[in-house]
Amino acid sequence: MRVGSGHGMALLGALALVIAALAAAAVPARAAGPVVVELFTSQGCSSCPPADEYLGELNGRDDVIALAYHVDYWNYIGWTDPFASKQMTARQKDYARTLNQRYVYTPEMVVNGAYHEVGSDRHSVEELIAAAEKAPPAGPPITLTMGDDEVVAVKIGGAATPPAAKATVWLVKFDREHRTAVKRGENEGRTLTDYQVVRTLREIGSWTGAPLEFSVDLEKSGPGDGGCAILVQGEDGAGPILAARMLRYPGKS
Repeated sequence: MRVGSGHGMALLGALALVIAALAAAAVPARAAGPVVVELFTSQGCSSCPPADEYLGELNGRDDVIALAYHVDYWNYIGWTDPFASKQMTARQKDYARTLNQRYVYTPEMVVNGAYHEVGSDRHSVEELIAAAEKAPPAGPPITLTMGDDEVVAVKIGGAATPPAAKATVWLVKFDREHRTAVKRGENEGRTLTDYQVVRTLREIGSWTGAPLEFSVDLEKSGPGDGGCAILVQGEDGAGPILAARMLRYPGKS
């Protein structure tokens, strides 16, 4: 059937809109700052060590903030992960809700709070990281300054257009590395190395689009001797990460 020029232009315009929408849906939101890669893992999971190793490699990159959350639902299958907690499991379940997942699993990597992949699938995760880096920044710049008294000064910039809803400001503190001899469970007999192990996850404020400044006392803010990160995150703290910055503590490699 022959299509007139007016109908043809309208059809092409509609097709372009569909293509643009599909392309946008395939690109994770970009945080202002490095791309945040969050691994949900467990020492009781036999398929997790390759993802743990990969997270350690990502941790060596300047363009990535790598964080590992140890979940507790593997603890009942023979080995209790010393770094697992219900809070880390709850964070993964919150992501499952906002990302429309039918279930939680390990190893899972969540990129900028927007998309998830199997944590050992390096190719797919690398594609998500690359896509996130090409997207326009979604949030404000963050600066972190360490004082001599182990107090970190945090500055979060403002936005020309305020967000539709206030975003959660998270403090994340982590240990840089742990080696554990596993004596039971699926990884029995193996010595596992875990990187960027999150020990503290605390909501410390909200960002409404206005510039925000505050201080964090490292000694009083919870465990985690390797460093800290500040995340600005939408959808009640489980949506796209709008901005992020990490600070490694002095004396830590």
